[in-house]
Amino acid sequence: MQLLPKYNNLEFFNLIESQLLEVHDYIDAQLNSLYEPVNQLLEHVNTRSGKMLRPGLVLLSGLCCGEILPVHITVAAITEMVHEATLLHDDVIDEGDIRRGDVTVNRLFGNETAILAGDLLLSRASVICSSLDTDTSKIIAYATSQVCEGELAQLLQRDNFQLTEQEYIKIISQKTAALFSGCCKLGAVCSHAQQSQVEALNIFGENIGIAFQITDDLLDITGNENQTGKTIGRDVDKNKLTLSLIHRLSSAGDKERVTLIEKIENSRHDQKVLVDILSNNGSLEYAAMRAEQFVDLAIDSLADISDSPAREALLSIAKFVTNRVA
Repeated sequence: MQLLPKYNNLEFFNLIESQLLEVHDYIDAQLNSLYEPVNQLLEHVNTRSGKMLRPGLVLLSGLCCGEILPVHITVAAITEMVHEATLLHDDVIDEGDIRRGDVTVNRLFGNETAILAGDLLLSRASVICSSLDTDTSKIIAYATSQVCEGELAQLLQRDNFQLTEQEYIKIISQKTAALFSGCCKLGAVCSHAQQSQVEALNIFGENIGIAFQITDDLLDITGNENQTGKTIGRDVDKNKLTLSLIHRLSSAGDKERVTLIEKIENSRHDQKVLVDILSNNGSLEYAAMRAEQFVDLAIDSLADISDSPAREALLSIAKFVTNRVA
């Protein structure tokens, strides 16, 4: 099986290209069923592989602290399976039509199938976890539970136009950054790294995860669907407040807030109007600036990690997360 173009073109993965192929093949081997229709569905899911950022973080973090071992491949595969499961569920929740440039599973096969497919991926990941040592499986379990809790918290905060930046950061620290930090921590732990290295990489992952989600939320407002490869505008459609919206509302007086909320709700299907609303007060720029600040924190956290090609690759990933268009 050849590497898929989505991550084959990311230069910072050149160092671990063959290992990423192993991860993809490992996942492929886990996604099998006694029932052919289920196999066809799972094949559809696995052939839509994305950037493989999370497995890449496991491998590169491990390489920063030693060599890549078979356990790194296993753990990297688990993290991608968890991520894939959350995407299947997200597309149902957000009523997404496009994911990675293709029609979503929920649109092709229905919501029930998409939810159960996500559950199947999570359960297969759990089976693999049972073969790992306790400390490693605990890290995976904690990260997964944080992701689910963050997703639930975000869902319960829909229509809350009083949401603060601090509350937003807390939510995305769980729903997105927890898996990023878990991946980096896992890579280090599986390489038997020193505790200082484990903590440094954990902090790195958390900060790039936050920056990644802030950028993702910006792309949902300003992005081009042909470039992002997924349905955009879903956050506004679902009244999910993201950082630029929070910033715009926080800078308004009580009377202006009422008018702004009406404009935002009325512009759900008009990307240009929404962009204009958020551009007038520099709210889009503010969100982009905050993402860059978290990238800077991530880069600073690697100060005591020995210089190596793997460290340089992690630094490249940090810069990539805020400069991407998809």
